[in-house]
Amino acid sequence: MSGNIARRRFLGYSAAGAAAVMLGTGAWSTNAARAAVFASTPFTLGVASGDPSPDGAVLWTRLAPDPLAADGLGGVSGTAPIAVEYEVAEDSAFTAVVQRGTVHATRELGWSVHPEVAGLRPWRLYWYRFRSGGHISQAGKFRTAPAPGTMPSQLRFAFASCASYEGGRYTAYYYLAREDIDLVVFLGDYIYEYGVTSTAHHYDIPLPSYMAAKCTDLTRFRLQYALHKLDPNLRNAHANAAWIMTYDDHEVEDGFAADLSRYGTDPAVFRRMRADAYQAMYENLPLRQTQVPSGPSIGIHRRLQYGLLADFTMLDTRQYRTDQPVCSTGCPERFDPNATMLGAAQRQWLMDGLTTSQARWKIVGNQLPMAETDRDDSAAKVVWTDPWDGYVAERNAILGQARTAGVKNLVVVTGDRHTNYVMDLETTYENTSGVKVGTEFVGTAISTMGDRDPAEMAAIAAKYMRANPHMKWCDMLHGYSRVTVTAAQLVNEFRTVPYIEVTGGGISTKATFVVQHGVPGAQVASV
Repeated sequence: MSGNIARRRFLGYSAAGAAAVMLGTGAWSTNAARAAVFASTPFTLGVASGDPSPDGAVLWTRLAPDPLAADGLGGVSGTAPIAVEYEVAEDSAFTAVVQRGTVHATRELGWSVHPEVAGLRPWRLYWYRFRSGGHISQAGKFRTAPAPGTMPSQLRFAFASCASYEGGRYTAYYYLAREDIDLVVFLGDYIYEYGVTSTAHHYDIPLPSYMAAKCTDLTRFRLQYALHKLDPNLRNAHANAAWIMTYDDHEVEDGFAADLSRYGTDPAVFRRMRADAYQAMYENLPLRQTQVPSGPSIGIHRRLQYGLLADFTMLDTRQYRTDQPVCSTGCPERFDPNATMLGAAQRQWLMDGLTTSQARWKIVGNQLPMAETDRDDSAAKVVWTDPWDGYVAERNAILGQARTAGVKNLVVVTGDRHTNYVMDLETTYENTSGVKVGTEFVGTAISTMGDRDPAEMAAIAAKYMRANPHMKWCDMLHGYSRVTVTAAQLVNEFRTVPYIEVTGGGISTKATFVVQHGVPGAQVASV
């Protein structure tokens, strides 16, 4: 089967062609710099918004009429920039347009655009859409952040991670797209770098043969993002709310640490691959100009403020880390005082932000579990060393400094583990003298690892609970978390789906935990 036929069949499955429509110019400007002509919609990958501020957000789309074209450029020919218009409105029908503009998609950035809109009103819902070549994209919506110094009555957000395309269907994204929320916090592993075949996603969908190769260069990374975004559930989840995003390892390579490849790749070669991975990540996500990568470096750790109610501190635990210890039991390397997940500069930035924040809730977007996670309920500790359990001295220093500084309402939201945990953050886990200073909610995967045997997973969860007295709850279904924040409390509802390897399955709230203002640690509301 030819690649073109495979792509056409895939587009038919994903309904990408239904995501945008061919319309007349209407109120749109007709001053296009390059009169692009597309035989079919170029908006197959949808739209997105991100990083809201009190007066705006960054918008995103990428032109790709043939999203799985072998060169990774989405079927767009030529080298001259293409004009892409956008508009922002106060209503979903776009009868009250408040802003219009034109940006230029370039070949160098994979025909993506990232217009940053400003001058909008704080804490208000807006709709947006794009046009190019006479085609209009689907509409998306976002809510601006509250004005500085204000205390909104509540903030509702979801957090999610780990969306392996091979693992299963994006059922959780289907429901995320229907949540009444103000934003999504995505904590990493948006894509996985592995090769993909026609049986991936648990569909029998023909794919071009080159998709079976692992992602190691810019072309292949671009194709991987396109493949993921062809799923309508992901596109609709982006359209439903603004996303605040960071990354973990699989956007580059499983288990990497700074310049060190898990597979022993020469560091110079790996840096080139990481540069390609970072560029593809920027091209395909709603990131601001300040996140444009420079070769193998990207400045993605940042802080977003939601008035006096909350701030979000997004970490980068991959780019600056020392190599993780290769061990699980005993392992004195875990206690190395020079080992770091964050690097000195980012760690100081984190602590400066936590200790000076005026927000009621300090929410940290973190990639890997911070609280100790002992996997063995015997006397011996068995831990993963990729997360903070491999960097004990730095973890203890951060949480100890938070306690000394009197940081209140510290809540860490975490991805990576493909499991839901609720854990107390303590100044040490090496003895019983640890003092509780905050709460960690570890969220499950959207799809990674596929469906698992319920009895086996229940037994593992019970063992984890016995091994970790600071763990309040553990569950291994797929899904995401929905969080409601008020001045008085933070409520986390763990939303789970029963299966992902076949279509269907509803969503339910498996458990609810509450953190009260001024009281570290979560309390169960329902399980």
